[in-house]
Amino acid sequence: MGDSEAKPAEPNLTGRQLGGFRLLRRLGHGAMAEVYLADQSPLKRQVAIKVLRTELADDPTYIRRFQREAQAAASLVHANIVQIHQVDCIDGIYFIAQEYIQGQNLRQWITRHGPPDLAHALSVMRQVAAALAKAAEQGIIHRDIKPENIMLTRSGEVKVADFGLARLPQQGEGTDLTQVGMTMGTPLYMSPEQVEGKLLDPRSDIYSFGVTCYHMLAGSPPFGGETALSVAVQHLKKQPQSLETLRPDLPLDLCRVVHKMLAKDPKDRHPSPQALLHELRQIQIEHVGDQWPEDLPGWETARLDGPGIAPVEATQRLHTLMQTAAAARPRPRDRVVWAIGLLGVFLLGATIACFTTRPEPLLGGGQVEPPPVPRQDTALRQWYFASQVGTEEAWRSVIDYFPEKQYLAERAKQQLARIYLREGSYSEALAIFEEFAALDEEELRAFGLAGKCGVLTLQEQYRQSAAVLDQLWPIRSKLRDPQIRQMLSYAIRKNRSKLGTQDRQEWEEWLNQQFREED
Repeated sequence: MGDSEAKPAEPNLTGRQLGGFRLLRRLGHGAMAEVYLADQSPLKRQVAIKVLRTELADDPTYIRRFQREAQAAASLVHANIVQIHQVDCIDGIYFIAQEYIQGQNLRQWITRHGPPDLAHALSVMRQVAAALAKAAEQGIIHRDIKPENIMLTRSGEVKVADFGLARLPQQGEGTDLTQVGMTMGTPLYMSPEQVEGKLLDPRSDIYSFGVTCYHMLAGSPPFGGETALSVAVQHLKKQPQSLETLRPDLPLDLCRVVHKMLAKDPKDRHPSPQALLHELRQIQIEHVGDQWPEDLPGWETARLDGPGIAPVEATQRLHTLMQTAAAARPRPRDRVVWAIGLLGVFLLGATIACFTTRPEPLLGGGQVEPPPVPRQDTALRQWYFASQVGTEEAWRSVIDYFPEKQYLAERAKQQLARIYLREGSYSEALAIFEEFAALDEEELRAFGLAGKCGVLTLQEQYRQSAAVLDQLWPIRSKLRDPQIRQMLSYAIRKNRSKLGTQDRQEWEEWLNQQFREED
């Protein structure tokens, strides 16, 4: 901001009553709005309230953008889109009341769990594509698809949020990135035509969704850089690394679908989100199973429409308010199991809520045993429950209740190892890593050896850690877990600094020899 005056802090509206909504606490903020959790007393439900920032309330440009978001959201009633309940202006405060999603966004999920397996990835991709198909049917382009705007509910549904940059069909102007008041979007996920300020159509959202899918499956976006400009240039010029080399466990046709979404020229992408849905369905049938659970939001978009505020009524009401204010001022052997198991994930919401919101004991002092983790009908339901709850007991329930489901049990043990590392329980983590290190399958063995190497370094057993690295080195390319890879990098740096002079010299010579052999 240079020498200009600092902007005043946005007032905290916690505790304020706006019509039928009482603001409980601030959830976050963006460039245009503050977001609050609110209680809607008449309907006994919690909602999210987006309040237009006070310094923007006098600017007609921002008011129009705020109006545009309300118009876009109000016109889209769909199971995979965050729903708008009400738009209003009270005491000069412009706000939108919308569905409150209890869960986490896709970025948070990836950070916590790493890249998902095939069935889970297809579930996310299918539901987001269904939301984009619904928007495209009404001529609406989201323009800011990214992991942060993809919400994962506790019941397994996926919701696309934040149509704040959406373009309505009657607008027709290009995306001028230099226009006053125009949010650029997120450079990591922008389409080439969006970077260049060209006219957009639904294929731009397909590109951004392709970047998001690449991030979800590979563990990181295809392009990165120190500045927004450097990332934008890569979207224009650079081809991403082949996804099939990063995730050889995925079907080749799924990798090709993601790269098709990432085509630089819109003509080379899927012509519509509906076409993308069709390809995803074919992949699901071939690699996961012939049937898709009926209680999950489906492949078609029309049958997903649900009750909500009438779009025309909401838009007209907001338009009147604005005018008034202006005048005033898995692996193959388990893929079928995944598909069958997903049939009941929506039944988990109430169970998870009961498990995660259990009351504190009325009397303190004694050691209170946690209640047993409820057993689900299938191994996949148990795994999905554990992924939402995230406790040691929840992950152990997958192993204890379904030990015969080797694939899921192994993944649950990996999650336990991460929990033990976070808690500093290195002995427990080491026991799991040693178990994996003894396996024949190279991907799991690499996970075990890398984890063992890292734990030994944390325990200051540097020579033993270096010896484990010697075992890992021939199969290190099989290590795909981003968190364990980071710990391994730390272990290598720490060992280099902590080994004795003679040991360090020998070890660095060994490392240099390995790199020379690669070259």
